[in-house]
Amino acid sequence: MTMPRLGGSIAALATPFRAGRVDEAAVVLMIERQIVRGTTGLVVSGSTGEAAMLSLSEHARLVRLVAAVTRGRVPVIAGCTASATDAASALAVAASRAGADALLLAAPPYVKPTQAGIVCHVRKVAGAADLPVVLYDVPQRTGVAIADATVAALHATGTVVALKDATGDLTRPARLRAICGHGLCQLTGEDALTAGHRAVGGDGCISVTANLVPALCAQLHQRWNDRHFGSVFELSNLLAPLHEALFLESNPIPLKAALASVGLCSETVRAPLTPAGDATRAALRAALAAVLPHEDELAGAQPTPLLRLVG
Repeated sequence: MTMPRLGGSIAALATPFRAGRVDEAAVVLMIERQIVRGTTGLVVSGSTGEAAMLSLSEHARLVRLVAAVTRGRVPVIAGCTASATDAASALAVAASRAGADALLLAAPPYVKPTQAGIVCHVRKVAGAADLPVVLYDVPQRTGVAIADATVAALHATGTVVALKDATGDLTRPARLRAICGHGLCQLTGEDALTAGHRAVGGDGCISVTANLVPALCAQLHQRWNDRHFGSVFELSNLLAPLHEALFLESNPIPLKAALASVGLCSETVRAPLTPAGDATRAALRAALAAVLPHEDELAGAQPTPLLRLVG
């Protein structure tokens, strides 16, 4: 179970809907925009992609579409989180058959397993699909944190190749390097911490913000790799208001509103998610107006239309 090392800006794709179905035309448009603008990988059917609201058949069809459009240009990482190991394994097998390169796998939500239970869960799901795993530590969603020792145990057997860390703990990369070495790819799941995470040894970010400004997000990592640290923090400061606005309500509610405002997809979210409120829309409008000209200049694109974000 091997794949090229991940890093840089990896987009956690939103799932666009229209008339009750996945809007496949919008998916294609979003993928091509991501790849052309420097995104290094795509996560499909993660929490940003409203995975919990997708049926098994929708999940498999979506992964198949993303893999077909991507054509191996960047890795496709398929979310397969579920409370039951058998359910997660079914998602993983379907993703493997659909052409995914890796799995994004969080601890089983709601059931709060022990660390031994997490190890058992991850190994069984990975084994069912025969794909490498990007482990996702997001205790605010799952109700249980993944211990450093658990990450190390799963990495030592080759099951886990990368960690998406959404704990916000910037002391963790050094701890994990000490017990896992440099072989474990460390990715932050917090857009606002991207520069800080790179500064303490991280490899990249699985990004919500990259849905909107992929060129800027990719450029931040390129500038870090080129050791242009001053411009890294200038970019980080530029993006900060957008990062903040995108999490004023549960992800992906603000993201969907923002994507609709620039014409990339409808703002439809599936219940129990609800449309963005007025305050969120106002913050998004201001943040997008500040960053979109820089995104378009960097990408060499026509100016992005910023439509009205109405309540």
